[in-house]
This record gives sequence, structure tokens and C-alpha cells, in this order.
Amino acid sequence: MRVGVLHPGAMGASVAASLLASGHDVGWCSAGRSDDSRSRAAELHEFPQLDDLVVWAEALISVCPPASALQQAHAVRACAFDGLYVDANAIAPATATAIARLMGAAYVDGGIIGPPAWQSGTTRMYLSGEHAATVAAWFEGAVLEVIAIPQEQGDEVAASALKMAYAAYSKGHSALLLAANALAHSSGVLEVLRSEWALSLPDMSRRSELTAQAISPKAWRFSGEMEQISAAFTDAGLSGEFHNGAADLYARLSKFKDQPPASLDSLLDVLVQSEKTRH
Repeated sequence: MRVGVLHPGAMGASVAASLLASGHDVGWCSAGRSDDSRSRAAELHEFPQLDDLVVWAEALISVCPPASALQQAHAVRACAFDGLYVDANAIAPATATAIARLMGAAYVDGGIIGPPAWQSGTTRMYLSGEHAATVAAWFEGAVLEVIAIPQEQGDEVAASALKMAYAAYSKGHSALLLAANALAHSSGVLEVLRSEWALSLPDMSRRSELTAQAISPKAWRFSGEMEQISAAFTDAGLSGEFHNGAADLYARLSKFKDQPPASLDSLLDVLVQSEKTRH
């Protein structure tokens, strides 16, 4: 297959690598992309414009920040692409449905769980829809495990629903832990909280520090994902307020984008200072 990956960021590059390892030709569009993207895409066919990539590719896989997923689909649609379109972004089922309507029968819904797929057993891409099994077969034997959710009527966006439910906890509980630390820091009782945790929840201080280091370089990307999760909760008749708060917290940490992992104290200073500035 000739497959285009939109775009080879940290996750997209690993998806492209799995496709290459499975024997496919993989291309990308370099228009407006950074030097880091160009470095990650060194082994891929480069096309200067989206129109050029669309003419070449038999299929496209979109792996971009959630807030850009619908805009990316519109751009592809404007190029009259007629191959399979896999949206593997962390988006609400309603957003996935909007993209499915745009792409028609060629749409495949996807959701990736885990880190960039450079080691076996760490990362899975779930797919749903009529062509899910076809796309899953492209990755046979690859590092990235691709799972087609059994097809049932009305579950075309099941992969997005699964991703929302999974990330609602995994990234939501990280936001909650950072928020609890920020509240204690703002109130002047952080050291007292840490002393209490040492007695009653002895792993919490360590988990807080590790969470800060893991989250800080990519928190900017999680903000849009939390907004999509909030919309998914609201559409399901549940409250979306918690994840709206998580979106706000992650947005405040955008200054750490692509920086080395930061300490918990550094994140808390930014969170508290952001709140003071707002008031």
C-alpha cells in the first residue's frame, strides 16, 4: 500500500515506522512542518503539498493534535481524496461522526492507546467501522498492535469512544493529582500534605513528581484532548465539567512544550502564578 501519514509527530512517526516495517510505502506532506518533523520523516517519501500526497496515496492516516482533526479532514476532502481515511486522533465520537460524514464510506475510526510505538507490547491502535479489519491487516507483525473492534450496527465510531473513556481516566487522574498539589501549594500546606501522604498514601509524593516530569513536555497537547473528552461526557448525558477543568490546567502548562521534563515544583509555580494572573 501507499500510505500517507498526517503528520509524523512523535506518535505519527512511530505509526509510519510500523507501516514501513510491514512493507508499505509511506509518505508525508512537508508544507508548514518543522525541522523536527523533517528529521522524523527522513525515511518517508516527501511531498511538498497536501495535493501531491493525496494524488500519490491509496490511504491516509491522520495523527495530529485533537483540535486540528476536523480541519485536517476538511483539507483532505478539499483535495478530492478517494482512498481510505483513518482518523486516529483523540476525538469525541461526535467529532468522529462529523469526519465520517465528510469522508463517507471511506472513513475508518481509530484511537491510539499508549506511548509512541517503538517497543512491542506498549501501544495499541483500535479501529472501528466497515474497513477496520482491512486496515488492521496492514500492520500484521508490526510493533504497533492494531485491533479491529468487532463490527456491529451503529458502532462506526467505537474506537473514538474507547479512546475517550480510557484517556478520561489516564490523563484525567494525572490532572487531578497535579491540581491537588497546586491547591496545597497555593494554600501554603504542601509540605503538610506531603507529610500526611507519607503516613496514609506513601506513594503519592513520588507519583506526583513522576507525573509532573512525564506530563510537562506534552501538556499543551492534552488540553485539546480534555476538551474532546468533556464533549463526549456531555453528549452521553454526563457532566463534562471535570475535564474542562483538566483542559484549563494542561493549557496553563503550555510553556513547557517540547522542553526537558520539568520538576513538580516548577509546574506548581506556573499553575499558581497563572491563577493569580487571572485574578
